[in-house]
Amino acid sequence: MTVQPKIDTSPAVSDEIRKTTCYMCACRCGINVHMKEGRVSYIEGNRDHPINKGVLCAKGASGIMQVTAPSRLRAPLKRVGPRGSGAFEEISWDEALALAVSWMKPLRETAPEKLAFFTGRDQSQSFTGWWAQAFGTPNYAAHGGFCSVNMAAGGIYTIGGAFWEFGAPDWERTKLFVLFGVAEDHDSNPIKIGLGKLKARGARVIGVNPIRTGYNAVADDWLGITPGTDGLLILSLIHCLLQAGKVDLEYLARYTNAPLLVVEDGPEKGLIAKNAESQPFVIDRKTGMPAPWDGKGVQPDLGASYQGNRTVFQHMAEKYLSEDYTPEAVAARCGIAADRIRALAAELAHVAFDQAIEIKQSWTDFRGDFHETMPGRPVSFHAMRGISAHSNGFQTARALHLLQIVLGTVEVPGGYRLKPPYPKPMEAHPTPHFVTAPGKPLSGPHLGYVRGPENLALKEDGSPVRIDKAFTWENPFSAHGLMHMLIPNAHAGDPYRIDTLFLYMANMAWNSSMNSAKVMEMLTDQDDNGEYIIPRIIYSDAYASEMVAYADLILPDTTYLERHDCISLLDRPISEPDAAGDSIRWPVVEPDRPGHAGVRPFQSVLLDLGARLGLAPMVNADGTPKYKTYADYIVNHIRRPGVGPLIGFRGDGTQEGRGDANPDQLARYIENGGFYQAHVPEEGAFYKPWNMAYQDWAVKTSFYESPQPYLFSIWSEPMRKFQMAAEGLGPIQPPDHLRARLKQAMEPLPIWYPPFGDMEAIGWGYPVHAITQRPMDMYHSWGSQNAWLRQIRGTNYLYLPTKIWIEHGFSEGDYARVISPNGGITVPVAHMAALNENTVWTWNAIGKRKGAWALDEAASEATTGFLLNHLISELLPDKGDGARLSNSDPVTGQAAWFDLRVRIERVGPKAQSEPSFAPIPRVVPQGKERA
Repeated sequence: MTVQPKIDTSPAVSDEIRKTTCYMCACRCGINVHMKEGRVSYIEGNRDHPINKGVLCAKGASGIMQVTAPSRLRAPLKRVGPRGSGAFEEISWDEALALAVSWMKPLRETAPEKLAFFTGRDQSQSFTGWWAQAFGTPNYAAHGGFCSVNMAAGGIYTIGGAFWEFGAPDWERTKLFVLFGVAEDHDSNPIKIGLGKLKARGARVIGVNPIRTGYNAVADDWLGITPGTDGLLILSLIHCLLQAGKVDLEYLARYTNAPLLVVEDGPEKGLIAKNAESQPFVIDRKTGMPAPWDGKGVQPDLGASYQGNRTVFQHMAEKYLSEDYTPEAVAARCGIAADRIRALAAELAHVAFDQAIEIKQSWTDFRGDFHETMPGRPVSFHAMRGISAHSNGFQTARALHLLQIVLGTVEVPGGYRLKPPYPKPMEAHPTPHFVTAPGKPLSGPHLGYVRGPENLALKEDGSPVRIDKAFTWENPFSAHGLMHMLIPNAHAGDPYRIDTLFLYMANMAWNSSMNSAKVMEMLTDQDDNGEYIIPRIIYSDAYASEMVAYADLILPDTTYLERHDCISLLDRPISEPDAAGDSIRWPVVEPDRPGHAGVRPFQSVLLDLGARLGLAPMVNADGTPKYKTYADYIVNHIRRPGVGPLIGFRGDGTQEGRGDANPDQLARYIENGGFYQAHVPEEGAFYKPWNMAYQDWAVKTSFYESPQPYLFSIWSEPMRKFQMAAEGLGPIQPPDHLRARLKQAMEPLPIWYPPFGDMEAIGWGYPVHAITQRPMDMYHSWGSQNAWLRQIRGTNYLYLPTKIWIEHGFSEGDYARVISPNGGITVPVAHMAALNENTVWTWNAIGKRKGAWALDEAASEATTGFLLNHLISELLPDKGDGARLSNSDPVTGQAAWFDLRVRIERVGPKAQSEPSFAPIPRVVPQGKERA
C-alpha cells in the first residue's frame, strides 16, 4: 500500500496581522499586513475596510516589495561632486538638518519667496501647505497642476465637487455608466468592484477613450474618440438632448443657476443680475415677479425675462442649439460617426427619463420645501486625466458636468454622488494668499479658488508673485499651482531667481517634467561665475529616483509601512458618498537601513526643521519643539476650534468630527483597522447641496461652520469677470497679448476650442496624436521599480493603430522614429487595432534612466523603455511677442501633455531606445549587492 505524503496546502503565513492603509496608489485601500518573526510576509485586502472591502490589486499586494526594495535610500547624503555625478557622502541627521537650516533661515529672515517648496505624489498636502505657510514663502504647490487640476477645478467651479476622488457613481442603482478618459491607476479597486456590480445587474457600460484597454476593454460599447475633442462630443450630446426636449427642467430650475438672470447691457453685461441687497434672484412662475432664489415655495421660471434680461437657461439653449454642435458638424473632428453620437444621446435620454427611479425617503430642501420621495435618473459618468490634460481641459470638464446637470443626474439616486466633505460651493474655499514679509508667515493658504481679477497673485507692477506664475492672467484659476513650470521659470529667472528648491517625491529630473532632457540641463546649468543657476536643491524621497543625482542634500524618507501618515478630511480623505471617512498609516515595521544615520519620516523631519527655524506654529513659547513627531502632530494639532487632522475618537473618544485632542486617538484608529467612518443620515444621502439634513450633519461633522446650500453654476460669474477684463472693462486689466485668449477661454458657459497648436501641428507636418496611459498594475514612478510589478509590465512599446502600421510598412520587432516640434525619440513599436486611427500611445513612467532605482543598467526599463516627455515642450511656440507662455490650459495651468502632436518614421529593428543617457552613478547598492 502506497502512503501518500501529507501536504499542508494552507501553511500559516504569519504569526500576527497588522491593519493599515495601502500607499501604492491614490485609492488608499485597507490592508492586512501579515507579519512573521517581525518581518512583512504577505499583504492582503482588509475585508472590513469601506473602500476595497477586501479586494486588493497587484499594486497593493506588491507593497511588500517596496519595503524590501534595493532602491531604498539609507542615510542623509551631501553632494561632494558636480550635480548629476551621483557623488555623495553620508552624513548624520544633525549635520543634514543644520545644513538645511543654514540655507533656509537667512531666506526666511530676508526674502522667504526665495525658497520654493513643491511636493509630488504625496497624500499630506494640508500638512506640507501648512508648513510652507508658516515659513512665509508664496512658492508652494503639489503635483496637481501636472496631473489633473482641470478635473478638480472644473468640477468645483461648476457643481462644488468633481470626478476623480471627489465622488462616485451610485453603483447600486445606475443603469448606464459612461467613462471619459479614465486613468486605470486611480481609484481602481472601487471602480472594479463597481463595474462588477453593474455587469452582474446587466447595466450598460460605455467607454469614451482613444484607446481600448482596461475599463474600456470590458465596456459594452467603445467610442475611440480623437484626443482633445471630448468637449466637442459632449456639447453635441447636449445639442441633441435640447433638440429632443430630453432635459430635466425641474432639476435645472430648482438646483442650478439656470433660472438666474444675466445682465444684457451696460457695464455689468454678462454678470448675474442682483437685487437691492446685492443678491441674485429669480422670477417666480406663480407670480411672475422677482423672488429670492432660496425663498420658500418659490418656483423659478427658466424662460422668464425681466427688465430686458434673460435667464441663463435661455442663453444656454440658444448657444447649444446652434448648428455648430450638430453631430454631423462635429463627427469628422471627433472621429466618431454622427449616427453613433445620436445613438449615445438617445440612450442617455432613454435611461434618464424612461427608466427613472424613486426612493421612498422624505427630505426637506434649503427653501424649506418638504419632499415625500427622492426621484433619480440612473445615468452616471466618470472621468479623469484623459479629458483634462489638454489646453481645453477645464472647459471640457465643465461641459461634462453640464451634461450631467441637464440630465438631472448629479446627487440623485442612480447618478453621480459626491463624497464628504464635498459637495461645497466654490465660495467655501479660500482664495490664494501670497503676500510675503521677512520673518512672517503668509496670512492664509497658498492655494485656493479665485473669484475675480482682484484675487490674482500679482505685484503692484503686475508681475507674478509666484515662481510658477500661478494665479496670474496667464492661468487665473491655477488651484494646484504649476509644478511643471517650477524649474523652467527658476532657470530663466522669470519672474525672478530663487535660492533654494525644496522638493519632496517630485521626480523632476525624469517623468515629473515636460522636456525632461532639457530640464536635466537646467538643473546642472551654471552662470558665468561657475555657480549653479538654481543655487541649492534639497530633495526628500524614499528611493533612489533619477532626481536624487541632481540634488545637493538628500533627506531620506521611510517607506509607507515604516511611518505614520494621515489621510485626512483636511486633505484627500477616504470618504464614500454615504460616509465621511479618514484613515491612518502607522509603523507596522521599523526601518532596517544599515549605517549610523538611517531614515526618518519626511513629515517628522519637516516638524524638526520648522522647530529649528523657529516657525511659530511648530514651537512652544519657550522655543522648544511643539510636536515631537508627525504622530504627535496628528493627535494634537488643532486647525480650528475642535477640528484636527482626524475626525474619529476625539475628546473622550466618543466625539465625532469636533472635539478636543485625544491622546489615545491613534491607538483607537489602529484597533478599528486604521480607519474611521461618520455615516451620512439616510435622509441626507442624496441631494446633498440642497438637503438640510445633510447640511446640518455637515456642520456637526466639521465640514462647515454653518449650512451652505448653493446652486450648481452653469453660468460662471468668476469666468465672466475675467472675460470682461479682457474686453477692457473694470479697473484691473490684463496684458494686451493675453486679451484674445482670455476672451475665448473664459467664456462663462462651457465651450470647446481646438487644443493650442492643433492647426499649426498639422500644417508643420505633425498629424498624429501621442498620449500616455497608466496601467492598473503600476502607479507613477515607483511601480516600475517594484520586483513583482516589473514581471507584469517591465517594458513599454509605442502602440500604433492599423492605419499607421500598414501605411509605414511596420513589422514585428521594428522601432520607430517619433518626432515632435520639440525633438525626436526612437522607440520599439507594436500594432494595436483597438485604437483611434490617428493616435499612438504608450504606458507612462515605465522607462527609467540607467542606474536609477537600483535597477541593473541592462534592465529593459533602462534600455528599451522610454518617455514621451522628451517630446513635449514646457512652453508654447514663440509667436514673436517675447512672451513665455506655458504649455498649459489657459484657465488653470494644467499641463497640456496630451496635446502632443508627432510624426512617425519606420526605423527597423534596433537594440535600444533613444535618447540613451549616461548611467546615473549609484547612491545605493544594486539588489544583489545588498544581500
